[in-house]
Amino acid sequence: MKNEFYVGWGTLALINAGLAQGKNRSGMNWFLLSLLLGPVATFILVISEKK
Repeated sequence: MKNEFYVGWGTLALINAGLAQGKNRSGMNWFLLSLLLGPVATFILVISEKK
């Protein structure tokens, strides 16, 4: 079960990087931030406006 958690967390970070790039933000920064914050970073990205 622990391996699935890491795979899911990494996948979420990649999705967040794509979302960030779609909003003209740094994908790499959001990827790294997502590794730390996970779903919280997703929520922040979703509610933020496009740059």
